[in-house]
Parts: sequence; C-alpha cells; structure tokens
Amino acid sequence: MAISTTTSTTSLYGRKSTDYRAMSIATTLFFMWGFLTCMNDILIPHLKSIFELSIAEAALIQTAFFGSYFLFAIPAGKLVEYRGYKQTMVIGLIVAAAGAVLFIPAAHLASYPLFLAAQVVLAAGITGLQVSANPFVASVGPTATASSRLNLSQAFNSLGTTIAPWIGRVTILAGVTAMSTLEVSRLSDVQRVAYRAQEASTVTMPYLVITGILLVLAALLASVRLDNKEHMTVDYRPIAGFGASVWNQPWLLAGAVGIFVYVGAEVSIGSFLIGYFGQPGTGSMTAVQAAGLVPYYWGGAMIGRFIGSAVLQRVRTGTLLGLAGAVACALVLTSVFTHGNVAVYTILGVGFFNSIMFPCIFALGLTDLGELTSKGSSLLVQAIVGGALIPYLYGKVADHVGYQQAFIIPAVCYVYIAIYGFAANNRKPMYPSLPKEMI
Repeated sequence: MAISTTTSTTSLYGRKSTDYRAMSIATTLFFMWGFLTCMNDILIPHLKSIFELSIAEAALIQTAFFGSYFLFAIPAGKLVEYRGYKQTMVIGLIVAAAGAVLFIPAAHLASYPLFLAAQVVLAAGITGLQVSANPFVASVGPTATASSRLNLSQAFNSLGTTIAPWIGRVTILAGVTAMSTLEVSRLSDVQRVAYRAQEASTVTMPYLVITGILLVLAALLASVRLDNKEHMTVDYRPIAGFGASVWNQPWLLAGAVGIFVYVGAEVSIGSFLIGYFGQPGTGSMTAVQAAGLVPYYWGGAMIGRFIGSAVLQRVRTGTLLGLAGAVACALVLTSVFTHGNVAVYTILGVGFFNSIMFPCIFALGLTDLGELTSKGSSLLVQAIVGGALIPYLYGKVADHVGYQQAFIIPAVCYVYIAIYGFAANNRKPMYPSLPKEMI
C-alpha cells in the first residue's frame, strides 16, 4: 500500500513528500522488533512448563523485557540527541544481538534467571530502535500524514508479530517432550537439571539465527547513507516558555498513560492466549494447538494497521482511536462472559482493534511538542513499561481466579484508551497553523 506524496501540506521538518528510502529502512526494523517481542508468547508457556512456574512467575519474562524499556528509554533518548537516529538504530541492533546470543548459555545452563537477564539486554537494544525509529518515521514526510506513516510501519511490525508464533511453534514447541508436573517431581535433582537443559535447548538455534540477522541488519544500516535529515532529532516549532518541560504537557502525559495501558493490555492478552486456550471452557487445547491460533491475534493487528494507514488519511486520529478502544473493550468482556468458540474468537478479534492504538497514541502525544519532541518520544517509550507491570498483575490475579476472569484487567485498560481518543477531538492546537488532521 503506497502513501500519496502529492500533498500540499508541508512537513514541519520541511518535507512536502515522503522519503520512501528512509521509510523502507525503518520499516525493516519495525518488523524485526515485532518478531522478537512476540517470540515471548512462545517462551512463556515453554519456560513455564520447564521450570514449573506459576502464571505470575512466567509473566516475569514480560516484566524483564518491558521493564528494560523503562530503564533504557531515557539513555536511548540521550543517544538520539548526541548521535542521531541512524547511529542509535545501529547501536540498538548490536545490543539486541548481544541479548539474543545470551539465550544460548541460558538454555545450556537451564537457568531461568539468565533467561530473564537475556530478555533485559535484548529489550535494551529494542528500546533504542523504538526511541529512534518512531519519531524518525514521523519526520520523513508531511506532518498531516505522520499517523498514517506510523500505522504503515507498525503494520510491518505486526507482520513480525504474526510470523513469530508460527516460527516459535515449529522450532521451539514442536521439539518439546514436556512431562507433567507430577512426572518432573519424581525425577532426581540430576535428572531434573538434565531434563530442563534438554527442553530449553530448543531455543538455541532460533536465537542463534536471530543474532545473525540482527548483526547483518546493523551492518547494512551502517553502510547506507541517508539524506541530510538523518541526524535531525527534533523539529523547530517554537514552544511556549523558555526551558519548557515535558511534565507541563498534559496531552503528552495522558498519551504516556495511554501507551502504558495499551501495551499492558495487548501483552497481557497475547502472552497468555496459549494458557487460556488450554482451559476446559475454551477448548482444552495442547500448547502446540493453541500456538497455532496465536498468529490470528497478531495477524489481525497487521491487517488492521494496513487498513488504518489508509483510513487515517480521511478520519481524525482521535475518532478512530476512541472507536477502536470501545470495540476492543466490548470484545474482551464478551470473551470473559462466554465459553467455547465465542470466547476464543472474540479474544482473537481484539488484535484487529489493537492495530492502530500505539501509533495513534504516539502521534497524538507528540503533537505540538516542538523542541521537546525527542524527550517526549523517550517518555512515551518509557511508558511501554506497562507491558512489564500489567501482565504481572494479570498473572497474580489469574493465579487466584483463572485466565478468563483476569481478562477484566485489559478491558479496563481499553476504557481509558477510548476516553483519550474521543477527548483528543476537542483538543485545541497550540499553534493555529497546524493542520487539523494532526489533532
């Protein structure tokens, strides 16, 4: 799907048309970090079984991964300011590769803490990609179509999330000979360690390949010369007051809360679909069978982002975000209060309406920030820590009331997103010259 470049609206970065070469480079990175993020949906049930974890303990995989965003978003933002978008993306790829290679000793030693440490390093690299690539995509074309470009890039991010569960299913879960908890408890300590190492070894080859791909992408990106906008990290609109702070920007702060609850809701659902579909009320599926349905959740997001990229050329960002949040909430509640196929397909359908949420919230949060754009981007990426905290909260609740009832938590998250989206339609621009499509 192509985005029209024949627009009279000039970018506040000075662009009248989209730089498709730069877009292509950034979009490849969106795909890669989507793939890496969604591999966690396979790791969670796999490591839960190997290490005999509770739901909350298994959720620590996401806590380690998304907690890294919170820790490294500000340093990554500083790196963008000093080294520019391109070099930050290259460094992010190298750090992510270091995290991926750590999965190999973690599997060999059958160490759950080392798996968590590998997740922290991997996500630190992805944080650098997020902080630099999102505003980079927003800057490579007209301001009025920034949301559309972000949705298009996020569509390829969703292609990565759609493919990852299938790859994980055939490379990790298919080779598992999982024993029941009772059978594992009967093993000697030596036998238990050997069993865990054997089961964990199925992650070795996939993550070795991932390491190689990340390093190749880093080398390719480093060798490509972009135009003279590659080091621009902020736009140059005046902002009210000398020394203005991101903490004085209410729409940015509200957007940060929106990113927090959106990522928390999306990850809570995606991370535990395999466990949810294994319950008697939703089909009693095996892990391999359930993993075959997970791509439909992420695939819905992919399709929705391609569609959303076109719709946002004509529909206000806030309106579409509000409608998506309301429908997603309704689908989650339907799954909570029904059983069988209805419960399964309604929760899978949430993925489609998740599709446009992140780029729309991100674009709305950055609007009117001027010289604070880079710092605002870092704050929004820090808010991805919702993916660390809300799934853990979900796990604690699910340990007591079950997978299904715990989905009330993401339903509440979608209520906030709907309110934020509709409220944005009444937002007054700081600068009357801004195109109305940006608010």
